[in-house]
Amino acid sequence: MTQPAQMTADLTLATEPVRRRGVFQVQDLAWLLFTIALILVDPETNYNATIVLVLIGGFQIMEPRIPLFSTRRGQLFSIGLKMFLSWLLVGYTHGIDTFYYLIFLIPVISAGTTLGAMGVTIVTAIASLGYFSFLLPIFINWNVYQMPSGLINIMFLRVCFYAIVAFVVYEQAKATRNEMERTQLAAKRLAESNRELRETQASLRRSERLAALGQLTAGLAHELRNPLGTIKASAEMLAKAAVRQRPEVMSEMAQYIGSEVDRMNALVSNFLDFARPLTLHAVTADLRVVIEEVFRQHQDAAQSRHITLLSHLPEGPLLFEFDPDLLRIALSNLVQNAIQASSNDSSIEVRAEEHGNDIFIFVSDQGEGIQPQHLENIFNPFFTTKPQGVGLGLAIVSKIVDEHRGRITVFSQPGAGTRFELTLPKAQHA
Repeated sequence: MTQPAQMTADLTLATEPVRRRGVFQVQDLAWLLFTIALILVDPETNYNATIVLVLIGGFQIMEPRIPLFSTRRGQLFSIGLKMFLSWLLVGYTHGIDTFYYLIFLIPVISAGTTLGAMGVTIVTAIASLGYFSFLLPIFINWNVYQMPSGLINIMFLRVCFYAIVAFVVYEQAKATRNEMERTQLAAKRLAESNRELRETQASLRRSERLAALGQLTAGLAHELRNPLGTIKASAEMLAKAAVRQRPEVMSEMAQYIGSEVDRMNALVSNFLDFARPLTLHAVTADLRVVIEEVFRQHQDAAQSRHITLLSHLPEGPLLFEFDPDLLRIALSNLVQNAIQASSNDSSIEVRAEEHGNDIFIFVSDQGEGIQPQHLENIFNPFFTTKPQGVGLGLAIVSKIVDEHRGRITVFSQPGAGTRFELTLPKAQHA
């Protein structure tokens, strides 16, 4: 009972001072019961011994609550005080004939859990000398005392147990301290590795942003080249004298210029929408409402081609944390692409399911599908197979899904249709 109680107090005091102070612990109850039991089973009434027992038990309970004893000097003072109280108890209970000779194990065990090998050896030697000190004439009247046969051997045997217990406790405490040091070292190395990993990831993200910026710039320059060429050709035509004599040709050239300017404006606007950092404003909202708004937005385009928009959703509201505005843009782009890829008199299905901590959203069409060689590029900015396409729609969808800490996958079979699968976590602030 003594060893675990003291080891717990000594090893945890430095790391849990706030928890220990002022809180009654299990080991406190153990020391209280231990002290009461020693007083009750004492074969004789000895008030001095009772007082010392109370002091020993009380000190063991109060020691972890006093910050002084968490320092090295405080620990040495604590061991010395326990040694003195143990010596007093042996002295008050017949010295070498005492039943309390094992009380010296309290300072010995305390030393084993807090001191090094030399300190433990010194404390064990002092405890042994303290026990043998009761052989001095000031404690025994050798003129009348008859020493039992073999008593010296028994005393040596007892102090041998002091040394054995001290060694075992010291080795155990040393192993515990080494394990704690290894754990702390491993935690430190892990923290350093995490810091290096975060720095590497930040550097990688910066490189990716620079690469993406270069790709976006190249794509934008490529897309702007065609309308600029048309504008230049139209302007050159307008500068010719023959054309100035033909108002209908001038009107047509002006229309070309206006149309290409509008196209460039739309292209730049889409580029800015994609390049602008997204700010996620996640709230608990109903996905059903968002899908209904997307359907209303594209209903006219779908009806003009006799395309049916279908939704399959769970009964009742489908509530989770997401940004309704951003997710509406993502689903709108997917539905718009599905309408453009679908044939007349077909259907487009939007389905949502809830599994565990995730929400799955499926957007499926029965259109022409995507060629296998294009699948790995469809989320890249400015990649498009449409003659008038810009190639930013799916890139924006992917960006919005990433902001929601989700993922997007696509399954397509040429001539049979395409299905986009969005996986979003229910909680954005976990």
